[in-house]
Parts: sequence; C-alpha cells; structure tokens
Amino acid sequence: MHIEVKPVEYKKISSNEVVETSKDIRKRVNSARKIQLERYKNLKLYSNSDLTPSLIEKFCKLDSISKNILKKAFEKLGLSGRAYGRILKVARTIADLDGEENIKRDHILEAIQYRSLDRKYWKRDKI
Repeated sequence: MHIEVKPVEYKKISSNEVVETSKDIRKRVNSARKIQLERYKNLKLYSNSDLTPSLIEKFCKLDSISKNILKKAFEKLGLSGRAYGRILKVARTIADLDGEENIKRDHILEAIQYRSLDRKYWKRDKI
C-alpha cells in the first residue's frame, strides 16, 4: 500500500490541537490485531491480508451504498478484478482499526483512495 503524505504547515504543528498520539495509535493497531486473530482463529489465518476470494465474500460484506461506491470507482479508475479483493481487505482492516464490525461507507472510500494513489504514482495495478 502506498499513501501520499503532504508537508505539514507550521501553523498546524505549533497549534494546541489535540492529535492522536503514537501510544493511542499503537492501542488501536493492537486492538485491530486481536479482532482479526479472534475472527480467523478457526481458519488458521493471521490477518485480513490472508483472505482468499471466498473468505473475502464472507468477511467483507458491503451495504448497498458501499457497493455502489465501489462499482463507480471501478468504472472511473478502470481497476482490475484483483484490485477488488485488495480494496476489500484494506477496507476490512480500516473497519477493524475503527473497532467496527461491518465495513462502512467511509472505510471503503478510504481503501479506494489508497488504491487510486497507487495507480497515480506507479501506473500499474499492483500494490
């Protein structure tokens, strides 16, 4: 996965705005790992990245709004079938980081964004 990181403005760094600390992020990541280990314990899988196509269908269900967003992204970005599974796995992980049982609209939008950045900079359909 590739993400674009823009320079931070001095004004933002020097403000008193409360931001998520590394400790808080670590807690969310550890929590997401526990969720995944519990979810897949009977399947002997380690993480969302290990999901097969049939398991993606089982564990990465989308509501109708998210399905429509994904469909439009495929039409607009010309994504491959392989990209479909990768987007869903990333969306599942984002949902886990948010502590959500189901993939929601914002999770699928964020996962698509990462995929489109990959295509923008690498001009290929591989992560």
